[in-house]
Amino acid sequence: MRNRVSLLAGFVAVVILCAIDSFTKKLASAFLKDKDDIVIIPKVLVLRYLENTGAAFGLFKGMSVIFIILSIAVCFYIVFTLLRMQADKRFLPLRIDLFVLMAGAIGNLIDRIRMGYVVDFIYFKLIDFPIFNVADIYVTVSIAVLVLLLLFYYKDDDFEQITGRQI
Repeated sequence: MRNRVSLLAGFVAVVILCAIDSFTKKLASAFLKDKDDIVIIPKVLVLRYLENTGAAFGLFKGMSVIFIILSIAVCFYIVFTLLRMQADKRFLPLRIDLFVLMAGAIGNLIDRIRMGYVVDFIYFKLIDFPIFNVADIYVTVSIAVLVLLLLFYYKDDDFEQITGRQI
């Protein structure tokens, strides 16, 4: 029962995070498309509209079908992992992280299915970082946290509990 409540709360969080991502993309489309950039911090942070048909950093342009399939596969794997994971407090950071990762994947998946591209609009001009969106933040941060959790927080026994395999 505790695991079901935990999963339900996580899926509600995914819906909320996706709604936030979608709302920001709608704002970007309404206020940035075919308009001048909006400077937030001069020479540092700019809002600039971009329709990205590729992946992160504009790589692999025009391969939306592959990204749709990959996003769906990632979401299914996350759900499969979450269903197998114990509702133990020890796994709470991992569960939260996986739900955030799923929200990022779904946020960009929705755009790819609906429009054939992802709306990006956040640009760090200072370091000429590629333009990104809120879903990209979810994915990037959750992957970084996942790596840290797997390297420094969870032990081999924990990994075996989650995957059912010995490493």
